[in-house]
Amino acid sequence: MPITVSIVEDNDKLRGTLARLVDRSEGFRCLSQYANAEDALKDLPKIRPNVVLMDINLPGMNGVECVRQLKQLIPETQVMMLTVYEDTENIFNALAAGAGGYMLKRTSSKELLEAIRAVHGGGSPMTMHIARKVVQSFQRTAASAQATENLSEREQQVLDLLSQGLIYKEIGEKLGISYETVHTYIRRIYEKLQVRTRTEAVAKFLRG
Repeated sequence: MPITVSIVEDNDKLRGTLARLVDRSEGFRCLSQYANAEDALKDLPKIRPNVVLMDINLPGMNGVECVRQLKQLIPETQVMMLTVYEDTENIFNALAAGAGGYMLKRTSSKELLEAIRAVHGGGSPMTMHIARKVVQSFQRTAASAQATENLSEREQQVLDLLSQGLIYKEIGEKLGISYETVHTYIRRIYEKLQVRTRTEAVAKFLRG
């Protein structure tokens, strides 16, 4: 049985190139292609591919939010980010949303196929550069792995939603509190965890 793959990528040329690569490689089959997250979310739950290659910068809904919704609809499908972004915030947001792997678009065809095979088999493929960033981020927070224990129950809830990739407005809607209140909670969380960014806070939360 070939590994079935769907592609969510707004660059028509790249999307076509990826589809041809998958279809022409033994043991793989491209099921579908989408130029935006909205079309992907409508169709993917019906066809349930083994693996989805997901861009981050898409028109309309971004790829990270698409992953989060997709994993709720079809949790058995593995999603691998394929993007140009290599900053820690995008990496952690994508992984927290449910992505199983994170590869860069400059990855060679051979490495990409190996990564698809790996994520399908339950692995978490990442380029060495990305993996190093993840490790470094966790090492920076290792000294305070229990830091989240100092948070109140509500602060824990806010941080949990933050780690899932939700924005302040969505957190407020989920918890029934105002945007300003969410902002206050997050400021307190940053102070207690001694961090300055969302990425650092999520890293401590995931580790703790």
